[in-house]
Amino acid sequence: MNIIGIDPGAKGGVAIFDEKENTMTLHKCPETVKEMASIINKIKIKDKDVSCVIEKVHAFPTDARSSAFKFGCNFGKWLGILGAYDIPTTEVTPQVWMKPLQPLPKIKKERKSELKKIAVNLFPENKVTLGTCDAALMVVWYVNNYVSR
Repeated sequence: MNIIGIDPGAKGGVAIFDEKENTMTLHKCPETVKEMASIINKIKIKDKDVSCVIEKVHAFPTDARSSAFKFGCNFGKWLGILGAYDIPTTEVTPQVWMKPLQPLPKIKKERKSELKKIAVNLFPENKVTLGTCDAALMVVWYVNNYVSR
């Protein structure tokens, strides 16, 4: 089984965990729909057994309108691509997938730094970045909660 983790923000990322090979592949969030679909297409060709976990996001009142709109559009693009490839998708809020990692700092910059440290420790063979750490950790959350061993 391949498990895809998606942090749909413009500075987010995509993590692909191949259970058979026990490998994680990380990508920064693509800029175009074509590039997004290309990542998913390569997985579907490789292995028909695929699931996805995507961060369920919303805009905050403090977000600029244009950035909130772009954020929502990116989330919708991912859902459309996953739906077109008929990939079962679980939406998870940050509060839920981060809960097992508590305590985490309240300040976003410090929290992101801590999440990156956790992901680097779990996946030392990968070049984990601030952009890809959330996607990788969502995959871990998904495996721990949905994949029977």
